[in-house]
Amino acid sequence: RVSALAATLAHEIKGPADSDLFFWSRALSAQCRDIADELGRFDLPPAIDADPGLPTFRQLAQLDVNLWPDVGQARAIEVRCVAIDRIAQVNRLAELSADLATMDFKFLYDGSRELLSIGYNVDERRLDTGYYDLLASEARLTNFVAIAQGQLPQESWFTLGRLLTSTGGVPVLLSWTGSMFEYLMPMLVMPSYEGTLLDQTCRAAVARQIEYGHQLGVPWGVSESGYNVLDAQLNYQYRAFGVPGLGLKRGLGDDVVVAPYATALALMVAPAAACRNLQRLVATGAAGRYGFYEAIDHTQARVPRGQTSVVIHSYMAHHQGMSLLSMASCLLGQPMQRRFESDPQFKATTLLLQERIPKTATEYLPTPGLPAVDAAALIAETKLRIFTDPDRARPSVQLLSNGRYHVMVSSAGGGYSRCGDLSVTRWREDITSDNWGMFCYLRDVASGEFWSSAHQPTLKRPNLYEAIFSDARAEFRVRERDFDSHTEIVVSPEDDIELRRLHITNRARVRRTIELTSYGEVVLAPAAADAAHRAFSNLFVQTELLEPLQAILCTRRPRSSKEAVPWMCHLLAAHGVDIDAISYETDRARFIGRGRSVVHPAAMNDGSDTQGRLSNSAGSVLDPIVSIRCRITLNPGQSATIDFVTGLSDSRDGCLRLIDKYRDRQLADRVFDLAWTHSQVSLRQMNATVSDARLYEQMAASIIYANASLRAEAGVLAANRRNQSGLWGQSISGDLPIVLLQITDMANIELVRQMVQAHAYWRQKGLAVDLVIWNEDHAGYRQNLQDLIMGLIASGTEANLIDRPGGIFVRPAQQLSREDRDLMQAVARIIVADTRGSLAEQVERRRPDTSAVPFEPTSAYFADRLPEVHAPAPADALILQNPYGGFSADGTEYVIKLEPGDSTPAPWANVLANPGFGTVVSESGGAYTWSENAHEFRLTPWANDPIGDTSGEALYLRDEESGHYWSPSPLPRRGSATYTTRHGFGYSVFEHEEDGIRSELWVYVALHAPIKFSVLKIRNVSGRARRLSATGYVEWTLGDLREKSAMHIVTEADPLTGALFARNDYSMEFGGRVAFFAVDEAVAGFTCDRREFVGRNGSLRAPAAMRQARLSG
Repeated sequence: RVSALAATLAHEIKGPADSDLFFWSRALSAQCRDIADELGRFDLPPAIDADPGLPTFRQLAQLDVNLWPDVGQARAIEVRCVAIDRIAQVNRLAELSADLATMDFKFLYDGSRELLSIGYNVDERRLDTGYYDLLASEARLTNFVAIAQGQLPQESWFTLGRLLTSTGGVPVLLSWTGSMFEYLMPMLVMPSYEGTLLDQTCRAAVARQIEYGHQLGVPWGVSESGYNVLDAQLNYQYRAFGVPGLGLKRGLGDDVVVAPYATALALMVAPAAACRNLQRLVATGAAGRYGFYEAIDHTQARVPRGQTSVVIHSYMAHHQGMSLLSMASCLLGQPMQRRFESDPQFKATTLLLQERIPKTATEYLPTPGLPAVDAAALIAETKLRIFTDPDRARPSVQLLSNGRYHVMVSSAGGGYSRCGDLSVTRWREDITSDNWGMFCYLRDVASGEFWSSAHQPTLKRPNLYEAIFSDARAEFRVRERDFDSHTEIVVSPEDDIELRRLHITNRARVRRTIELTSYGEVVLAPAAADAAHRAFSNLFVQTELLEPLQAILCTRRPRSSKEAVPWMCHLLAAHGVDIDAISYETDRARFIGRGRSVVHPAAMNDGSDTQGRLSNSAGSVLDPIVSIRCRITLNPGQSATIDFVTGLSDSRDGCLRLIDKYRDRQLADRVFDLAWTHSQVSLRQMNATVSDARLYEQMAASIIYANASLRAEAGVLAANRRNQSGLWGQSISGDLPIVLLQITDMANIELVRQMVQAHAYWRQKGLAVDLVIWNEDHAGYRQNLQDLIMGLIASGTEANLIDRPGGIFVRPAQQLSREDRDLMQAVARIIVADTRGSLAEQVERRRPDTSAVPFEPTSAYFADRLPEVHAPAPADALILQNPYGGFSADGTEYVIKLEPGDSTPAPWANVLANPGFGTVVSESGGAYTWSENAHEFRLTPWANDPIGDTSGEALYLRDEESGHYWSPSPLPRRGSATYTTRHGFGYSVFEHEEDGIRSELWVYVALHAPIKFSVLKIRNVSGRARRLSATGYVEWTLGDLREKSAMHIVTEADPLTGALFARNDYSMEFGGRVAFFAVDEAVAGFTCDRREFVGRNGSLRAPAAMRQARLSG
């Protein structure tokens, strides 16, 4: 009947299939069926003169089968056999319980101390050195039982410590940790007598626990439990927590962990208060399907930012069992205590439990603890790294990783995304411009004004800017035009994806429409292959739009049958708002526009002709990107959440699964918690703290972006004359960044531990580094320091990386020649020495920056005044003319006229060269120069970018009265009037007139010498005297790629001629050669520092140097 009722209940309950009510109704029904099946095994047919009552197992085992007719005897025999089997099972359980209950405590008893030891070390065959020595502990139950059984003398009970403290004016026994478990666990089975010392202690302990919870504003109930730290297997860690004032242990107030089972134990002492607290715990989410969760951790150092607590989602059987016993004691009249008292041995010993409160006792006054040595560090643990100046000289970075998918974000918003050896999006090391990465544009539709969710790429100064780096997360806050945007960036530990969540809020008093546009340049190839030939690499990428899923797929066509095919997905998911319109772009040429950049791409124009929609292009585009634009409308005060997810998989189906998964808001939300947990586990595995991680992130910035303040002194860099092959004799390839540690004293071995830990941290974050340790000890034959260093490495996670690429290289410094030492110090991106202070002191030490003198105009320049018109020379008719130009009448030149705002569809270039030297010049003036080999030894960089036509060479003219400046060629700083470019055989000419200054720039190469000439002719046609300056800029490469060679280039100036020299002795093919940049007029100023000239986050279109009075020299 009960089974039928349960089945009916389960059938009639409505609700989701995953609801607790549905689950337990099914469980009840299943249990009733199981019990009914068990009872059915003892179902008997009617017997002659049978007892109508319910028989016991023993009665069933002794059935007289003759009481049944012949047809029923077989069933009676079967029932009797089942009953005999059940009795045998019960007897086995009883014997096992008796065996477990027969415990010999005597071998744990120390007769000299009259105390029980904590335990016994079987391997060493000795008692532990710790003892249970307090009456207010769970061990009093063991002492009592052992005394009652005659195993221990009664003196052992009175040896237990009775240190008293006072809580609320009531004397109470001190415990070790002040946990509810210590005070109340014995009460689950032992009786308590009113008015006794133990009874008053338990009641006062509960009262203090309640008071402490009220003080903190959290539910009360503290005991030993799990807390929010996980091991490598993602198991929660466990330890004792307590309440200050009840425990002897110091630091009890450092943690706030509330365990619901502690409140359940308090039902035996304060049932009404405990019930109210349990209800409060349910309201805070502490209850799950199987009862109360293990704990709620309120400790701020272990709580993800933005949360006040974390629920420990686990169940511990013994805590659930104690809770059930406490409830039984409260509801069923203390059945276990009554059973305990019924045992004659225990009953004879209960006088020990009736100890009265002493009339006179000295209160225990704990010694005030000394301030914690690492108190400042503990405070720092919870601090965020917040940066409000995106133009800070040295960018900070945050590394995010799940061990496979790696993201680096700089404090200006640049950065990379990589998966294993593949670059997901394009990135170049450039501490000056830092304009590579995944970006998001925001545009106010009404005004057409646009900005970005970080400083990059638009470089606009918003009303508020903050870059916030915390554990496992990077954030950016921007306030502009009454819109607040908050971007959060995390990497999922479960999948190879990055989630960029943007919260946008309308702070205006009117309804507003805004567009959000993502942008990233697709690579899907090793970074080195993309850098070597970007345009060729792009040819293999194909894109596909999945408009119903609001996503883009990208893949790379294999170049061979053995090549693995990567698949990339990029999706947009909007939460809390309806999308008015959505569009897509995968063609960089359409998005950026010819001659433009990510600072102001064509896609961010007002869009009146396209209603702000992107082109929805896809397929085999020449320059692939991923960009999704959505338009949303927000009411005053309304907020919306937009998720941009980028990920990688090994198949199309894998990408589709990722898209389907992360379109779900709940699954996307889960990434933030998992990322924080994964980071905590990773730090715990390497025994690192959050402060350690923050220090290693600071160092990582100088590995990713070479930083002069942590490198060798200028004299050492200039002294090195050896190339990369000089490292091979030390078993170091030189292909990876190098960090050098110099250690001289065994007393500073902690520095070695930190650097080895830092190396493990960087490796886990996907930053491959060669750590070189120089043992500078001159101890001779006894190599104590060497042995200590090797032992430290061998005992850690880096043991298998000794002398391997991306590993650790320990070298005795006395065996290195002066040339080897100079080479290593010159190539190291960071040099740490134990003679310069602690690691933190060395990393945070800064060299003073020289402040530039700003330019002060003496007259104003009016950009909107009409240009002075001068009669141009009559132009000859052009042959084969098109909208941009044509051939001159004699066919010797190709003439291009660019009106303001115009550009050619692609770079129209001229190659100027002799047999061993040359340059390529486009119609815009963009150029690069080489010697001997146009790929392997470029003097200046080649961007291989037909869209932006960026260059490492530039010329500027500046009016020294107004400060107005421009370039004599269309790029990089375009003037306001028409440019004429003439490409001839062996030369190119750029003609322009700006504000009454007519310029003519001739570019050509010497016939028989490795020299490029740029001849600038200037004529003043303004009708008034003018003061002008001409500034030339050359960005040295002296190798194949600037990212590889920049930090190895050494420059110097000739004091007599003013010429600037540059050499790269680290180049294996062209070491020892010297490049120069000179002018035939007197030099007014110079600099060899690109960051000084361009400016942090600057560009050649508006370099910082042109806003300064002079160069630093």
